[in-house]
Amino acid sequence: MNSIRPSAYVQPSVRTSAADFAGRSDPRGGADLHDVFARLGAYMNACILGQPEFVDRLLIAVIADGHLLVEGAPGLAKTKAVKALSKAIRCDDQRIQFTPDLLPSDLTGTDIYRPEDGSFRFQAGPIFHNLVLADEINRAPAKVQAALLEAMAERQVTVGGVTYALPEFFLVMATQNPIEQEGTYALPEAQLDRFLLHVKIGYPDLAAEREILRLVRGEAQGEVVPFGEPVAQETIFAARRAALSTYMSEAVEEYILQLVFATRLPEHYGKDLAGTVSFGASPRGTIALDRCARAHAWLHGRDFVVPEDVQAIAKDVLRHRVLLTFEAEADGLNADHFLDLLLGRVPVG
Repeated sequence: MNSIRPSAYVQPSVRTSAADFAGRSDPRGGADLHDVFARLGAYMNACILGQPEFVDRLLIAVIADGHLLVEGAPGLAKTKAVKALSKAIRCDDQRIQFTPDLLPSDLTGTDIYRPEDGSFRFQAGPIFHNLVLADEINRAPAKVQAALLEAMAERQVTVGGVTYALPEFFLVMATQNPIEQEGTYALPEAQLDRFLLHVKIGYPDLAAEREILRLVRGEAQGEVVPFGEPVAQETIFAARRAALSTYMSEAVEEYILQLVFATRLPEHYGKDLAGTVSFGASPRGTIALDRCARAHAWLHGRDFVVPEDVQAIAKDVLRHRVLLTFEAEADGLNADHFLDLLLGRVPVG
C-alpha cells in the first residue's frame, strides 16, 4: 500500500506528527506513557479531521475507563473513530446497528442447543469485544437499551443463570442522531447517567473539510495513514493508573463538589436559577468529573489538576446528568446554557 503523507493532516495542537508512528513499537517498562498518548492522539487527529475535541474526549474515556455517548449528524466519522482507535490499540472492535426489531440476546448472546449431545452451549454476542460502537442507540427498544447499559455498568453478562465477564478493556461508544426523532426510543435520564461523557460534535470547518476530501480520495486509492506496532492493553492500564495518581489539591476537589452541588441547588447562585432544575447530578457525576479532570490534566502533560481541567470537561460530564424543569425549557434554557451559567458563577477556590 501507498502511504498518505500524514503531516498534512495533523491538527496543529498535537505535539507529535503522525509520521512519527511508522516503525515505532509499543513502549514497555518505564517508557514515557505521555509520548504514547501524544502519538496516539496525533494518529487519531490524522484520521478524524476537524474534530480535535471529539478525539480528546475519546482518549479521556479510554484513560478514565468509561463509556461515551456521542451526538451528531450523520457522516461525522463516528464509526471511523472507533475503527481508527481499534487499529491503534491491540484490541478488537464491533459495530452494532440498533434497530427497532433488535433483541437483548442479539447483543449479549444466547445458549444454543446442541442436539448431538442434548447440551446447551453459550454463543457470545457482539458485546464481547473491547470496543463496541452502538450506532443509533435510540432506535432500539427499552429492553435492548437496558441490556447494553447493564453490561456497561456491571462489566458482565448473565445468560441462563451463568455470568460471563466482559473484557477488561471494554469501552462502548453509543451514537444518537439529533435530526430524526420518529421511530426512536429516547434513553431515560436515569440510564444516561451510565455514560461517563455525553459529547456533542458539529460539522468541520472549511479547511478541515478540504483535507477530508483529500484524505478520503487517498484512501480510495489504497493509501493509509501509517501506524507502528499497536499499543498494548497493558500500556492503557498503566496510563489509567498514572492518571488516577495525578495530584488534585483540596481546593480543586472542593470546586468539583461545589459545581455538582450547584446543579442540585442552583438557586444559591442566583434567583433567576430558582426552579430551573428537577434533578441535578448524582454522586456518579462527581466521580466522573474527578476522573475526567485527572485524565484531561494527564493527557496535557501535567501531573496535577487545575480548575481549567474541570471547566474544560464539565459540560460533557454533566449535560446528560441534569434534568431541567418544563418551565425552564419553555423559557429556552437548555442543559448547556444552564451549565455555562453555573461555570460563570461558582467561584474557583
